Amino acid sequence: MAIKKYKYYFKKPKLEILKDVLSWLSVAGAVAIAGTSPFFLTNLLKGYKKLRKYPKRRLSDIFYRLKKQGLIKIERKGVQIFIKLTEEGKKKAGRFQINDLEIGRSKKWDRRWRIIIFDISELKKVLREAFRGKLKELGFYPLQKSVWVHAFDCQAEIELLREFFGLSEKELRLIIAENVGNDRELKKFFEIIENGREISAFFVAKPKLVEFLFREGVSGTGNSEVQMTAG
Repeated sequence: MAIKKYKYYFKKPKLEILKDVLSWLSVAGAVAIAGTSPFFLTNLLKGYKKLRKYPKRRLSDIFYRLKKQGLIKIERKGVQIFIKLTEEGKKKAGRFQINDLEIGRSKKWDRRWRIIIFDISELKKVLREAFRGKLKELGFYPLQKSVWVHAFDCQAEIELLREFFGLSEKELRLIIAENVGNDRELKKFFEIIENGREISAFFVAKPKLVEFLFREGVSGTGNSEVQMTAG
C-alpha cells in the first residue's frame, strides 16, 4: 500500500521536488499561508496542486533544507507564515528555468533570421563562455565568434538569458533580418527546404521523409520541381 502511495516519488529523484518548489516560489513571489499548527503543510499544498503528488515528509525535508541553505526565507507575521525566495534562491530557480529552455520549431519558416550579437568584456570571460555554450545548446548557428543565428522565434528565450546572465542591451542585441547575404549554409543547418514560393522547415529527425518525398515526386511526375510540405 505504501509503495503504491509513494509511486511518483520513487520514480522521480529528489531534485524534481526541489525544482517544483523553487519554480512555484519563483512564479508566486512571496507566499502567505495560514500557519496554525499542525496544518502548515496542508495549507501549503492547497496553494499549489503540483506539490500534492509528493509525500508530506519529503516536502517538509525540502523546506528545511532550503531554509538551512539560505535559499528561502520563512517569516511568521501574526497568524500567517510568509515564504519567499532569497536572492540566492532566485538564482537557483533561474538555473532550473535555463536548463529547461528550448526553442520551438515552427512548421513553416517566416523567412526571418534571428541574429544574436554579444560583446561581453574579457573580465567576464567565464560568463561569456557559459553564454556561448548555451547558444550552442539551443541550436544557434555560429556565424562568427560573437554572432550567432537562429531561424525561429526566440525573443522570449533571449530575454530570459539576458536576465539570467545579467547582460545589458549594449552587451547583447537581438536583430531580426530577412537578408543576411548567402544563407545556403544556414538553411542547410536548420533543415529549411526552399521550393518556388513555398518554404518549409523540416525537422532534423525527418531526413528520410525528405528523401522519400523527393524520390517519389520525381519518379511520379518526371519533373525535378517537386512541391513539398512538412509532414
